[in-house]
Amino acid sequence: MTPLELDDVLDVFAPLRAGAPGLRGKVVAVRPETTESATIVVRPGRDWAGHVPGQYVRVGVEVDGVRLWRTYSLTHGPRPDGCIAITVKAIPGGVVSNHLVRRAKPGDVLQLDQAQGDFVLASPLPSKVLMVTAGSGITPVIGMLRNLFSRSEPVRADIVLVHSALTRDGVIFGRELRRYAEQGLITLHERHTDADGMLDVAELGGLVPDLAERTTYACGPVGLLDALEAHHTAADLPLHVERFRPVVVPVDAGDGGTATFVSTAGETTVEANGATPLLDAGESAGVLLPSGCRMGVCFGCVVPLREGAVRDLRNGELTVATPGETGPDGIPIQTCVSAAAGTCRIDSL
Repeated sequence: MTPLELDDVLDVFAPLRAGAPGLRGKVVAVRPETTESATIVVRPGRDWAGHVPGQYVRVGVEVDGVRLWRTYSLTHGPRPDGCIAITVKAIPGGVVSNHLVRRAKPGDVLQLDQAQGDFVLASPLPSKVLMVTAGSGITPVIGMLRNLFSRSEPVRADIVLVHSALTRDGVIFGRELRRYAEQGLITLHERHTDADGMLDVAELGGLVPDLAERTTYACGPVGLLDALEAHHTAADLPLHVERFRPVVVPVDAGDGGTATFVSTAGETTVEANGATPLLDAGESAGVLLPSGCRMGVCFGCVVPLREGAVRDLRNGELTVATPGETGPDGIPIQTCVSAAAGTCRIDSL
């Protein structure tokens, strides 16, 4: 049995403390938005650096003992209560999205990365703005709108929103968007695919006669964004897009696997069993790795896991890094207490 360290105790009583190993957040509320989506309100740890509406956050979720990372847009501006919120749509077969929508509850602790992304409104705000969204592509845009409409100073901008969803009832934030339209804050054009068919970019000129005078912000499926980029490039119109990264199915986690150590000098690949620390496996192959106590105490052996799965030898916990979803700096792991649990790529010196 491995004795508890101080951080183990503090993680139970103060997981959101400043300086904790890894930024975390505690779920404080889960609110259904539609039958397939929910807003997760999270109180981030004290090291949270804030965000700009339109940005996204990477969230690490423990599902059946495996930590999986996904990226979600923040659906609000800075809140008086200091909380952040993401709105998740359950994807058929999506492990993380279904867990968050169906099983997340107040008190759950999530892993967080700092907010990132440059899909934000220009400052000063253009006098005429067009927002084109589809499905869950509304999530970064609702954050922009909420921030604009909560300001003490009135928003002086002409905002048109064209939004497409499968059905009227399936429009995430539908009631809120319609209320904004009724209040004259936006001009809203809804397209419901079940009744109206798919949104065609060629229709924008009819829906928005002054299209050439507007700066466009768009988020949605790849096909829509590709069509918008082609259309606006041909017409020399300003366009800002946010592309949701495709979810890549994580590797199967097993006992041992192929570990690739990457450095400026090149790559070294070894077959590592599930009982050997990656530090030992790498050093046996001549890989130069940082090290310290070799007991999981000093954190002198921490390096980024770029891709794949590793298992913590102390408690069996799996950590999975998924290309396109894991942050650009990877996921920090302790090589002296971590073993390969499938194919993995790790930075070395």
